[in-house]
Amino acid sequence: MDLVARLAANLARVRQQISEASLRAGRRPEDIRLVGVTKYVDVQAARALFEAGLHDLAESRPQELWRKADALKELPSRWHFIGHLQRNKVERTLPLISLLQSGDSLQLLEAVSTAAVKQGRIVDTLLEVNISGDGAKHGFAPDFLRSALSTIGTLPAIRIRGLMGMAALEGGSERARRDFAALRELRETLKLECPPEIDLTELSMGMSGDFIEAIEAGATIVRVGSALFEGLE
Repeated sequence: MDLVARLAANLARVRQQISEASLRAGRRPEDIRLVGVTKYVDVQAARALFEAGLHDLAESRPQELWRKADALKELPSRWHFIGHLQRNKVERTLPLISLLQSGDSLQLLEAVSTAAVKQGRIVDTLLEVNISGDGAKHGFAPDFLRSALSTIGTLPAIRIRGLMGMAALEGGSERARRDFAALRELRETLKLECPPEIDLTELSMGMSGDFIEAIEAGATIVRVGSALFEGLE
């Protein structure tokens, strides 16, 4: 089986799992966007995943995004950035992405806004929330995000589309369910408080080990890597 065929089989399996989880939760499978995380594979595998039918791709390191986006520039990929973005790498990153999923601090959002104005673009962005409270993770603390929304809403050239978060590394599926439920509940609370410039429709949560729990909790975007690349040498 060649690389594209192997990845197409993996992709079909993941999409089936997404469909089943969605239906269990009383949701429509087509309302869940699958994003393929390519950070542990090479350009050839990323290209094969696109050819297998997944056009939303994601990277968590700026240099890898730059490298892969350049190597695959002839393909109409939609790149997402999902890792911590240092402010000195913002200007080079913005032209390559369709969605910045990791708007993890007010300082970063201000830098993105400044660069976007300079480049004459609007940057679709998710606000990353450290919902698990893990000190090693980036993201807004929930209480601080509430107080920062009015400032975020005034930033030009940034279009807030929703929230992103990750479950705690420890605790298994039950802890993941609690963290995802907490992020969904935060989103619903913030919807009542946020300025009209901010749209919180999207909820990006869930990775290869817990995307099913995330969908059942209300995710609209899941970020899947290793499950799509099973069987690669």
